[in-house]
Amino acid sequence: MAQSSLLNRQALYLKPDPTRVIVRPFKPSTEPQHLNPRDKTRANEIVDRVLTLDAVATTHQLHDILDNFEGRHRNLLRQFELRADAMENAFAHHPAFSQQQRQLIGAYFMNEYSFESAALFNPSIVPHPDQSNVAEGSRRLILSLRAVGEGHISSLTFRTGMIDAEGAVAIDAPVRLAGLPDIHANDGLAPAGCIGISFKEESDLSERVIFPVTEAQSNGIEDARFVAFEDEGKTVYYATYTAYNGAGIRSELLETQDFLNFTLTPLRGPAARNKGMALFPRRINGRYAMIARQDSENLFLLYSDDLHNWDEGQLLMKPEFAWQFVQIGNCGSPVEIDEGWLLFTHGVGPMRRYSIGVTLLDKGDPSIILARTVDPLLQPEPTEREGYVPNVVYSCGAMRHGDLIALPYAVSDTYSNFTTMKISMLLETMQPAGFPG
Repeated sequence: MAQSSLLNRQALYLKPDPTRVIVRPFKPSTEPQHLNPRDKTRANEIVDRVLTLDAVATTHQLHDILDNFEGRHRNLLRQFELRADAMENAFAHHPAFSQQQRQLIGAYFMNEYSFESAALFNPSIVPHPDQSNVAEGSRRLILSLRAVGEGHISSLTFRTGMIDAEGAVAIDAPVRLAGLPDIHANDGLAPAGCIGISFKEESDLSERVIFPVTEAQSNGIEDARFVAFEDEGKTVYYATYTAYNGAGIRSELLETQDFLNFTLTPLRGPAARNKGMALFPRRINGRYAMIARQDSENLFLLYSDDLHNWDEGQLLMKPEFAWQFVQIGNCGSPVEIDEGWLLFTHGVGPMRRYSIGVTLLDKGDPSIILARTVDPLLQPEPTEREGYVPNVVYSCGAMRHGDLIALPYAVSDTYSNFTTMKISMLLETMQPAGFPG
């Protein structure tokens, strides 16, 4: 069967938008514990200069800032005050600030950051927890995306949308404003070793940006693979992602039930030292199960009794076909169908071209491969070859919708698109395990 007849590319083209900005801490100061002596000197020089302004000049400067920026952010003056409070330990002894002085000082230690100016890619998809008022046969969805801005720093952003009974996908336009969450670290609201974050309930999902919080994440929260995990009648949304600090990586786990409050936890164990982990959507034989690429080349099946601790697993798949001879990796969590588990995978071939295929695993024992696509299922179209990293299609997760699979995918590490496919037609393209290819 020709792959072109199987795939229904949607042509949604979710592209990066440089007008979407957040405010975040600005050098020459980061948080006080990271300030070196020169940073502290410069920070206090800025404070001293602000304090030379009289009340009229201070008010004028604040009005000028608000004229330029207030309509681009929520509660900007409050954010300035919080930033000045966070910097207090770095400041030398000083007279008590007036409220306006504190606000103006805070403004000097913040900047706008266009969090998706460079790329909006590597998507994953899960059903929305709220399916009220949805037409029969349709489903509301949540799309997670990796956003990249100045300095190639990655963060996590979201879109909502709908897929109808025929498989047509519509993605809601994001709101113009965007913002960061409140952070609960060492304040009793997050478990030990975790970071808790929460957004304002009135915020739209598309304005919620999960930006690096810890030193391990300082250069990026990358490639979140979301899954709706079912356990004892309750649905929890987990996402495995890569924390990158500019020199090293590790796998971490995000957890939420409402996409309003999240917990971020480092994963432990030898398998968590690499990237590309993907959690099965339910326990298998009473244990958590994960697909991982612990050696940077092959795929492994892991089991654990502890969701946050992962030892090395058993080899599941290795590169076998020409389009994947460099390495293989998963394209998100396995998708359960009647016939077994559909595991979408990417392969890297000649000229570092990325393609996507799929493997069918046994439902009771996923170490058993039942069938697979010998040829790529999805490759870069001629119109999809150009971008920050040419010749790449990549996904971090698919979703079943009735007799369809919805697969969002990234194009050349720049923007994202969608394809859908009928499960029955997909199975017809697969060859039984052991087929010589």
